[in-house]
Amino acid sequence: MSKHKAVGSSNSLLISSQASHWSQQHILSLLSQLIILLIVVFIVTNMVVNLGERRLQEDWADQRYSELQTVASLASDKVSFLQFRTQTIAKGELLRQYLQNPSDKLQLKTIENWNSLTENIPELLGLALFTPQGELQFATTGSFNNMQLPAALLGSGRNMGGNDIYTSPMAFTPIDGILEPYFYQLSWIENPDQSIKGYLVTYNSIVKLLETIKPAFFNQNSPLLLLDTQGFLYAGASQPAPLDSMPNTLGASLKQTYPELWRVIAMNNFGQFHSQDSTFVYLKVELTNQYENKREYFLLSYIRHEDIATRYAQWRILIIVAGCLIALLASLLIILRHRFVLERRARQNSLQLSNSLFSSELSCLIVNDSGRIQSVNAKAAAALSLPIDDLKDRSLQRVLHLDDDRFNHIKDALTHHKQWNGEINLETLNSSMLQTHIRREKCPNSNEYYWLVTFEDITALFDSQSQAYLYQLMSNCAVATALTDASGMIIKCNKQFDQLMSLHGDTDISITELLGDELHNQWQNITAQISLQGEWTAQIMPFNHGRYEHCLKTTLTGQLTFEGDIEYLICTFEQTTPVVSAQNSSNVIGHRSAIVLRLNELENYFINLSELTKEHSSLLVMDINPEGIFSNMGNMSQLEKRQKDIELQLLIELPLNYQIAQWQLGKLVILLTETNANSAHQYAINMMQCLEEKNLGEGINIGIASYLQRQSLDQYLANAEIALKRAKQSVDQNICQAFTRPTKATSSSKID
Repeated sequence: MSKHKAVGSSNSLLISSQASHWSQQHILSLLSQLIILLIVVFIVTNMVVNLGERRLQEDWADQRYSELQTVASLASDKVSFLQFRTQTIAKGELLRQYLQNPSDKLQLKTIENWNSLTENIPELLGLALFTPQGELQFATTGSFNNMQLPAALLGSGRNMGGNDIYTSPMAFTPIDGILEPYFYQLSWIENPDQSIKGYLVTYNSIVKLLETIKPAFFNQNSPLLLLDTQGFLYAGASQPAPLDSMPNTLGASLKQTYPELWRVIAMNNFGQFHSQDSTFVYLKVELTNQYENKREYFLLSYIRHEDIATRYAQWRILIIVAGCLIALLASLLIILRHRFVLERRARQNSLQLSNSLFSSELSCLIVNDSGRIQSVNAKAAAALSLPIDDLKDRSLQRVLHLDDDRFNHIKDALTHHKQWNGEINLETLNSSMLQTHIRREKCPNSNEYYWLVTFEDITALFDSQSQAYLYQLMSNCAVATALTDASGMIIKCNKQFDQLMSLHGDTDISITELLGDELHNQWQNITAQISLQGEWTAQIMPFNHGRYEHCLKTTLTGQLTFEGDIEYLICTFEQTTPVVSAQNSSNVIGHRSAIVLRLNELENYFINLSELTKEHSSLLVMDINPEGIFSNMGNMSQLEKRQKDIELQLLIELPLNYQIAQWQLGKLVILLTETNANSAHQYAINMMQCLEEKNLGEGINIGIASYLQRQSLDQYLANAEIALKRAKQSVDQNICQAFTRPTKATSSSKID
C-alpha cells in the first residue's frame, strides 16, 4: 500500500534515472510559463474591467440623452402652453372691462385675480400691464419695475400683433434677495381697428418650469444644467458636489470654466463628451421660434467616472475573482502537464533500459548484419500484414520494399553512424507509412553485429500532414481562395470562396465552369503562362448564368513540381472596379501582358483608348509563316504549335503597355502604346533577336504602321499590312515601317 514515487512498471528499476526528476531546465520552463500566464490573465482581466466600465458609461450616456430629449420636448410644449395661457389672460373679462372703463376698483380686482394665479401657478412670477406707449401701468410685483419693453415691439413698425405672443430671451432679476432666471411673454391687446390698447406681460421662472418636468422624467441623482448659446448658466446651480470645471452659480459661463467642453458643445447640436474623470451628455433645445428670433439653449448633464466605478464595484470583484480562479486552474493544468511529460519521458527511459524491450508495444525486428530478419514480434507482423513465420529469414529490403540505392544508403548510415531514422512507404494496398528507426548493436559475447529495427505506423499522421499542407496552400490569403489541380478541378476552398460562388459545400466542380466558357477556351494559354511566369492575373466580368455579380480581380498562382509541371493552382478572387466598360463583349479582361486576345477584343480595347494615347501608338503585324515550310493542310498543326511557342515567348518579354492579339493563323498583331516610330522599330529588332535565340525566328516578317488621326483599327491594320508586304518583298531585311499621312481622296503611305 506504499506510494509509488516513480513510474509504475512491471520490471524493477535498474537505475535511478528511470524515475521522473525535476531538472533545472524543467523548473525554469515551468516558472516562465506561469509568469506569462499570470501576466496574460492580469492584462485580460484589466481589459474586461475597463471595457465594462466604459460600457456602463455609454449606457448611462444613452439613458441620459433619452431623458434630455424628453425634458426638451416637454419644455418646448410647456413654453407653447405658457403662450396660450398668456393669450387667455390677455383676453380675460376683468382686463377687458378695465381697459374699456379704467377705474381703481377694477384695477384692484384685476390685481387680486392675477395674484391668485401667481399663488397657484409655481412658474408664474408675476403679471404686468403696459400702456400703448410701453410704460408700466400696474403689476403684481415690483421685481420687474425697471424692465423696459423693446422698441421693436411698440408702434406701427412692429412685426407681431394680434394673437401673436412674443417670448423674450432669458434674463436674471433679484427676487427677495435671490437671483432668479426668468423670461417674459408679451401679448398685444388691440382694438377692433387694430390700434393698441396696451400690452400684457407674464413673467415665468425658468428654474420652477424645469422643476415641474424633471422629477417625473429625469434621474434626480444626475445634474441638469440649462445654458444659453453663449455658455451662461440659467438653471442647475444647485448641483450636489459639482465638478471643479462646472459653473455652479447662475450667470457663470461654461466657456470660461471648461472651454474644451464648450467648444465641442458649440460645434454640435447633441452628443457625448468623455473627459478623464467624467462623461457629459448635451442637447440643443429650441424653446420657441418667432420670425427672425430663435430661442435656443443647451441642456447638459454629466456623471463622474468614480460614480460609475462605484456602481461597477461588485462586477469588478466578480471579474477579478474569476480571473484568479482561471489563473489558478491554468497553473494547475500547466504543472500537471509538466508532470505528465516527465512521467512519459521516464517511462520511455524505462522501456529503453528494460530487458523486455522486444516484447513491448513497439513494432520490433531483429536483423543480422547482412539484412536477414532473425526475429519479429507480433506488433511488427501485424503492421507488415504478414505472418511471423513468413517474415523470418526474409530480406529486410524486400519486406520494406526498398530499392537498392536506398538500402545501400541505410547500410552506410549504420556502418558510420550506428543508426538510421526515416519514413518508409510499404507501397502495399493500403500504402502504409512507417516511421522507422534502425540501430546497429554489437553482440555482447561475440564480434557479430545485429540491427534492432523499430517502427511505428504514421499513415494517419502523414495523411494529416498532407491535408494540412493543402490547407496551408489554400489559406495563405484572407480573400476568397480556392486550391485546384492543373486541370482546374477544385480540391479545397475557403469560406469566402464558397460564399462568393454560392457552392454551399459542393466543391466537385471546375474553376473554368464557374468563371465561364471564355476562361475555359483560354485555359491552355493560362497554364502555359503560369508554368513560365509562376502566376496569371486578370479581371473576370459577370456573365449570364454566372454565380457572382461583381468584377473579380483573379490571380492564379502555380505550385510547380521539381520538373516544372503544375501540381496545384492557388486561385484568389477580389472584388474590384473593371478597367474597361461593362459593355465589353469579353468577360475575361487580362493584364495587357497577361494573355493573347482575339481581334475583336483588341478592337474593343482600341476603341476605349483616348485619342491622345492613340496618337502616341504604333501597330505591329507579324507574319510567322515561313514560305515553303507550312505549305499544305497537313502542316497546319505544326504552324499552330509554332505560333503558340512564339506567343508564349512574346508574352514573357511583352511590356506592360503593349497588347498582343491573334489576327489569323500565322499572323499576330501587337498594339504598342506610349511609343514612337523609333522605339517601335527598336522593339521589333529586339523581338526578332530574342526569337532567333530560341530558334523561332525563321521566316518571320514584321510590318509597322504609325497611327493616323480618327482612323479605325481596320484602317490601322491595312496600313501595317502595306509595310508587311514590303518586308516580304525585301531581300536584305524582314522589318518594314509605314508612316501614313492623309490626302484629299484617300490616305497614302510612305514606306521606310
